[in-house]
Amino acid sequence: MLIIPAIDLKDGQCVRLRQGDMDDSTVFSDDPVAVARRWVEQGARRLHLVDLNGAFAGRPVNGEVVAAIAAAYPELPIQIGGGIRSADTIEYYLQAGVRYLIIGTKAVKEPEFVTQVCRDFKGHIIVGLDAKDGLVATDGWAEVSALKAADLARRFERDGVEAIVYTDIARDGMMQGVNVAATVAMAQASSIPVIASGGITNMDDIKALKAQAHHGICGAITGRAIYEGSLDMAEAQRWCDG
Repeated sequence: MLIIPAIDLKDGQCVRLRQGDMDDSTVFSDDPVAVARRWVEQGARRLHLVDLNGAFAGRPVNGEVVAAIAAAYPELPIQIGGGIRSADTIEYYLQAGVRYLIIGTKAVKEPEFVTQVCRDFKGHIIVGLDAKDGLVATDGWAEVSALKAADLARRFERDGVEAIVYTDIARDGMMQGVNVAATVAMAQASSIPVIASGGITNMDDIKALKAQAHHGICGAITGRAIYEGSLDMAEAQRWCDG
């Protein structure tokens, strides 16, 4: 199971939000490339980037920062989410050196788009499912739909999606612990590997997820916990490898 550090980008800075609220952000650094270096030096084998401005604008806003991180670490798999709603944007990021594109809002509103881009960009598409009480949220979590996240996961099973990033938005950035039961339910809903996100606070969360990894949980994204020091990224990865 991979421990995947999150670098959330807002106005060119590395920040963390609470429950996706753009007005409730903490700035951790104004040098995202240096932040990436920190996690790479601690043994990160993948990075999770989010263009927060892009999620609301529906197009890349922090694209130059993402490209700079990819250029600094050309061998490192990078996944990017936030505002990826066209094939042109996917092409842009792939040419910049990003490995995986996370389709979120567009996947919910136009699932056929995922089918198409999985065909055109085989091996590069991840679906981001953000849920509250099992129901999918979209548009930077501003809207909660009537769609069940598990049903949507099954819809994408035949498309060739590389993974699902599953975020419990009630837990995200709140340091309240990961929702293991909901993550396991998502992993069991389809054969697509699941990357857990939201609420990971300390080693107890990592151990709880790892104990259920056989259900199809292949990674865990962590943000605030590693920035504030309640989780040691290198220790967590060593524990998972062990």
